[in-house]
Amino acid sequence: MTNFTSPRPQPPISTLSQLSPLSRRTILSGALGLAGIAGLSACGSGSGAVPGQAPAVSAGGGATGYSGPKVALQFWNGFTGGDGPFMKRLVDQFNSEHPNIAVSMNTMQWADYYAKLPAAVTAGKGPDIGIMHVDSVATNAARNVIQPLDDVATALKLDEKDFAPVPWKAGVYNGKRYSIPLDVHPLGFFYNKDVMEKGGLDPEKPPMTNDEYMAALESMKGKGIQGHWATPFPFTGSMSVQSLIWQFGGNLFSEDAKQVLWADDAGVKALTWFQDLVTKGYSAAKIAQDADIVALQNGKTAFNWNGIWTINTLKEKTDLKWGVAPLPNIGGTKAAWAGSHQFVLPTMRTPDQNKQTAARVFLNWISTKSIEWAKGGQVPARNSVRESPEFKALKDQATLATQINDLHFPPAVAGLGDAMPEFEKALNAAVLGGQDPKTVLSDAAGRATKILEANAKKYGG
Repeated sequence: MTNFTSPRPQPPISTLSQLSPLSRRTILSGALGLAGIAGLSACGSGSGAVPGQAPAVSAGGGATGYSGPKVALQFWNGFTGGDGPFMKRLVDQFNSEHPNIAVSMNTMQWADYYAKLPAAVTAGKGPDIGIMHVDSVATNAARNVIQPLDDVATALKLDEKDFAPVPWKAGVYNGKRYSIPLDVHPLGFFYNKDVMEKGGLDPEKPPMTNDEYMAALESMKGKGIQGHWATPFPFTGSMSVQSLIWQFGGNLFSEDAKQVLWADDAGVKALTWFQDLVTKGYSAAKIAQDADIVALQNGKTAFNWNGIWTINTLKEKTDLKWGVAPLPNIGGTKAAWAGSHQFVLPTMRTPDQNKQTAARVFLNWISTKSIEWAKGGQVPARNSVRESPEFKALKDQATLATQINDLHFPPAVAGLGDAMPEFEKALNAAVLGGQDPKTVLSDAAGRATKILEANAKKYGG
């Protein structure tokens, strides 16, 4: 995946003013993360219903296709990066195979999408189909921007046996399903084989345990190589430290999100390990945004933890010898950060049963054809696609797909993303500012707790 920008227009704290121009990725085109919905609640009406909305029509059918009159469907998403053309080809193929359904794809920057969708729904001008990052679903469900999909899953005969359990379960909020998973996009371990060899390592055997990892970093340090540059920014430092917290047996929040847990022992161990990359000389200090992945490409560092979207970026570097593996198990438990694109059906003021049935046909068809989507840098959520020979032939994506049962998402709690910038401030203070991990995590947890308490009242949680 290519071309991403940070989801927030302003860095979280003043030290982030050192941002360099961002490299070639989009808002993860899916890995927006919790921060991506941080400001969402400001543009909605809290937990109240969308003004003037009628109850959604519980239209049956869709599993065997659509035979009604011709309908035109609007499909909104934020696939502005390298994955956009892959989705466009799928939409075009769907239209060619379904003469009575015409799907128009409207693509915009994710930040614009999340701002425009609630307003469009409120005005009765929302799209028929949308995509949301998994950590945006609960907030939009609480605000009635999207409608429950239990009847959709039933009509399409979809259940947990058809999907990887982690992304399937993540679409449930307050006991109701609000989304159908399309993919997951996990963090992975990328390595520069030439730099490893210069550092005295076997370029075909990346370190996969903490002992192996530290020994590798020491070996490279002895050769004057800073082997793993630690970025202090959300992309991808926050994702790395979150992964470490889960690996050390901890969590970011309690399941009901009433408690912030990142300052517990596991969180302190995780952030300390990441900070030590700098203090022990394994990483350059005070690096700019995206400098870590650029350094990997330029032969200045060997290891980088980054998202699956990096596969297509590195493939463009024809002279670069690189490899990818699941995240090393540093803390003792296999775990990795991941995002997920999920299909949603926006709430309609005047639901059209024909359109709703046709929309079901579309999302189900895309799900079954998601091998093409995987080529854009994704892991299909649908088991039949992920377990197919065609997907296994995509060796790099398939390598990261082995983490499918070790991936973690935040709890499905409305407004949770509003608290996540506090964690990112702690990360920045520790890695860039050299402050004590326990202190900055505890302070951040205190601030985040107040935010979650306010949101619980706001959303009725």
